Amino acid sequence: MNRFICIDVGGTSIKYGLSNEIGEFIDKGSVDTEALEKGGPGILEKIKTISKKYIEDNDIDGICISTAGMVDSKKGKVVYALEHLIPEYTGMEIKREVEKEFNIRCEVENDVNCAGLGETWLGAGKNAKSSVCLTVGTGIGGCVILDNKLIHGFSNSAGEIGYMNINGKSLQDLASTSSLVRKIAKIKNISQQDIDGKIIFDMAKNNDKDCLNEIDNMVKSLAIGIANICYLINPEVLILGGGIMAQEEFLKPRIDKALKEILVPRIYENTKIEFAKRQNDAGMIGALYNFLSQI
Repeated sequence: MNRFICIDVGGTSIKYGLSNEIGEFIDKGSVDTEALEKGGPGILEKIKTISKKYIEDNDIDGICISTAGMVDSKKGKVVYALEHLIPEYTGMEIKREVEKEFNIRCEVENDVNCAGLGETWLGAGKNAKSSVCLTVGTGIGGCVILDNKLIHGFSNSAGEIGYMNINGKSLQDLASTSSLVRKIAKIKNISQQDIDGKIIFDMAKNNDKDCLNEIDNMVKSLAIGIANICYLINPEVLILGGGIMAQEEFLKPRIDKALKEILVPRIYENTKIEFAKRQNDAGMIGALYNFLSQI
């Protein structure tokens, strides 16, 4: 079978692996991104180091990259990344630099788009003709996939669902993990560094009223965002991913109840709400699918 290098660049870690063409991993690993310390040039060097490691011992058919930031996938270039999160990353021509270094074809796509492709190909959206994937974390990202193809939009910014306006505030200001942490920290008068999403859900499961109330507020806002997406796109399946969605057992009935209250019956009954199944591998799998779909 052919072999492909798959790399998923996140703000905290870079996950990588060696896969065959059906998404089975022969090897996997991760390294710290060191985004603030080394910025975009450091990330590019890590991509090259990982690739070189696999190229030395394998015949490689392609290098498949998923990355944070807004990406022009045709050029394989990061066209925008927040400077305070990943300095000197905007303008990074990853595809050109990697192909120049190794003379092996490389394809690059946004990380949320790749996560959606991974879930649609081999995860929660498998066999669906249309899907939307939301990742709920520090912010809220999204991607739209119709007939197994990503919708990029005119300027490569389709799926920026976190910026959706809800009563004067963005969806990610109302329903992200970071907003939940910020609100609970303020209520409890503690530092945000002393609490995280998992702690908040553990407290809620022990009937902490503040945590339960804020989770319910988060779910209501998220449900409004999901409903707006369903009314506009009418996807067969909507996939929820991101670290906080590991709380599926706790969140699923709450999200279902909120959606039932605000969606018209026909759309509510015909839209599957699924939780991501591939988790940490989704970005790498999607990067591979993105590469294969362009052959």
